[in-house]
Amino acid sequence: MTPSTSPAVSELFVGIDIAKDKLDLGRTSSDSLLTLDNTVDGIARIIRQMRADRPALIVVEATGGLERPLLDALLEADLPVALVNPGHVRHFARGLGILAKTDKIDARILALFARLAAPRLAKKTSAQQSELHALVTCRRQLTDVRTEQTNRRSRTSSKQALKAIDAVLKTIARQIEELDRQIRKLIDSDDDFNSIDKLLQGVPGVGAVLSATLLAELNELGRTDRRCISALVGVAPFNHDSGKMKGRRSIHGGRTSVRNVLYMATIAAIRFNPVIKAFADRLKKAGKLNKVVIVACMRKLIGLLNAMLRDNLEWNQLTVVRNALSPGGGAK
Repeated sequence: MTPSTSPAVSELFVGIDIAKDKLDLGRTSSDSLLTLDNTVDGIARIIRQMRADRPALIVVEATGGLERPLLDALLEADLPVALVNPGHVRHFARGLGILAKTDKIDARILALFARLAAPRLAKKTSAQQSELHALVTCRRQLTDVRTEQTNRRSRTSSKQALKAIDAVLKTIARQIEELDRQIRKLIDSDDDFNSIDKLLQGVPGVGAVLSATLLAELNELGRTDRRCISALVGVAPFNHDSGKMKGRRSIHGGRTSVRNVLYMATIAAIRFNPVIKAFADRLKKAGKLNKVVIVACMRKLIGLLNAMLRDNLEWNQLTVVRNALSPGGGAK
């Protein structure tokens, strides 16, 4: 980091620990803790305080949705705020030798994380984007419940229990169908969503679920390079080397919800997408393990989707696709 971009010692960094009923605000400039109710009035007081303090960065943790009212208010006020993974903050605290966990400690750790880790700033999302994210999230949660109930049904012999489970499954199926209609309606009503959706679904193996998930949960698609997008999804291989030891590279981190849907789409693409199929066949002939082949194909697919959106190209306009479909061609 150059001196011109290094934060000055006097700059203020803020961490806000969010609970259902209260907000704990910690600062790098003070050991004192400001505690406010997690209400509209409490959030308004934080906004006024932050406008007066003008911090370099505010950090809040993702807490399953509890953070949204505060995060949206901070973004609306044009304050610099980052939404961070709680696991990353916990590892950060352990790295500093801080094992205890209280609201006061968490707020201070978040402020310190803001100063030392320099997390990426959050960006405003439109009402359409927020609604699509909520619909896709709800659909995924209902799908998880359906899987749980289906598994439970296979282990049940009681007629009454089976009847109850079947009723639940029937209701869930109706709700998922309704959510699919609402998601489709929302995408069709938004010109940007609709154009991106058409590009994505023009790719063999990419269906409505993956397209909607990418639109809702991977805004960076088409706005960054293939290595970054692979890391965001969690399919980028990381080295595990030490000295002369060369360990096996592995993936970790990333957005699990996106990766899970991408996995299913990739399984279909390995069968029906000529580029991904040729790529998978080449890896198999090289003796790669099946799971290595699938992850590599996931990385290949998301990279191609990223290139399409970046350059506003249809599937058949990609050079790698034209080469694969030409006589004697093959995916590289």
